[in-house]
Amino acid sequence: MLSNGMISRRDMLKSSGTGLGVLGLAGLLADEAKSAPASANPLAPKVAHFPAKAKHVIHLFMNGGPSQVDTFDPKPELTKQHGKQPGAAGKATERKTGPLYKSPFTFKKYGQSGIEVSEIFPEIGSCIDDICVVRSMHTNIPNHEPGLLLMTCGNTQPIRPSMGSWLTYGLGTENQNLPGFVVMCPGKPVVGPALWNNSFLPGVFQGCHIQNLDPKKVIEHIRNTSVSATTQREQLDLLNQLNGLHKDKRGSDDQLESRIQSLEIAYRMQTDAQEAFDVAREPLKVRDAYGKGYFADACLTARRLVERGVRMVQIFYGSGQPWDDHGDLEKGHRNKAKDSDKAVAALLRDLKQQGLLDETLVLWGGEFGRTPTSEGASGRDHNNHGFSVWMAGGGIKGGMAYGSTDEFGFAAVDKKVHIHDLHATILHLMGIDHEKLTYRYSGRDFRLTDVAGNVVKDILA
Repeated sequence: MLSNGMISRRDMLKSSGTGLGVLGLAGLLADEAKSAPASANPLAPKVAHFPAKAKHVIHLFMNGGPSQVDTFDPKPELTKQHGKQPGAAGKATERKTGPLYKSPFTFKKYGQSGIEVSEIFPEIGSCIDDICVVRSMHTNIPNHEPGLLLMTCGNTQPIRPSMGSWLTYGLGTENQNLPGFVVMCPGKPVVGPALWNNSFLPGVFQGCHIQNLDPKKVIEHIRNTSVSATTQREQLDLLNQLNGLHKDKRGSDDQLESRIQSLEIAYRMQTDAQEAFDVAREPLKVRDAYGKGYFADACLTARRLVERGVRMVQIFYGSGQPWDDHGDLEKGHRNKAKDSDKAVAALLRDLKQQGLLDETLVLWGGEFGRTPTSEGASGRDHNNHGFSVWMAGGGIKGGMAYGSTDEFGFAAVDKKVHIHDLHATILHLMGIDHEKLTYRYSGRDFRLTDVAGNVVKDILA
């Protein structure tokens, strides 16, 4: 309250924001009209560096680290040498591990390409001709926190923007009524929100974390039950006018502008978000194809979101580090594969049927792999030296296995691909030169790929 009895602009902003869910949307910015200047509309679609092969990214993140030798990198020699010491092929492991441990699963060739896939992924195997398996991935550190951060943010420290933030910063998003970067996870991974943060990029580019997929609860407190939509619109219009006066007289106020813009997108999302996340609107046949459970619903929702123009969707398999099977890997991996195989394959088929796969890049994998040696009786330790991820759609060659690990699956040896190379390739497919997508902060130009990264051209269609 001002000394003359009038309400201050900040007090008015604070009171009128009640019930619009800005806590759940902190930092999200959007403009009200397409005719507004580019500076007022940071999420508006932007021109890429060169013609893009993909418009959207869906990252299926198997956080915890699935085992490459039990999923997409079969090792006959590991079976032959089961119970023996790895010798010179062995690598330093985070914990003490035992002898070589063969996969408890069989592998089968799928599709015209004949790529071998573990028995625990029969549905994904049936889609293998649309998939490129990269078997020569490697990363820096065999710990979850730095591994997760490097995979999502391009750095092992929690100080850099996430890949989704970089993509929306560089390209904007096609739908101004939904966040450009959506993260679905029932809870939080080990590192938490740092994995989808905007860091030093403007707050508009932060990922919007969705824990509850119930369309009525998808974003808490987004619906204002105290006033009508018409009244809310009038309030926001008045605030925008006051904000313009503030900028004209005092110069810009980034924090205040961010809050006002977050109210704008919260207002518009009251209808669009609930519709986009309501998978019950899909035909029963489609829902049955994906299966049941949070991960299945998240995969179906991902298709609905990219269909509506969302730039990046990231799905964490679960809270914590669910794929971290240090003990009883057979049971752990089999159960998680059973829970996700059908949904992932349904997503690929659905995208293809809807004509979206060509413009949507799908990435599957964890932050690292697991050792071919045993931990305890039947588990595997973390392994950063070699692991597998796969990609499909969005300009990727299907029916292809790229690179390889050694005879036991310990380390990448042929056509090695680092996380920086993976990120450079993803940006390239989205029409971005990874060396030119930079942001000036603290006296230097930062980028997703730090000072490294090469596009893996051999896997491009």
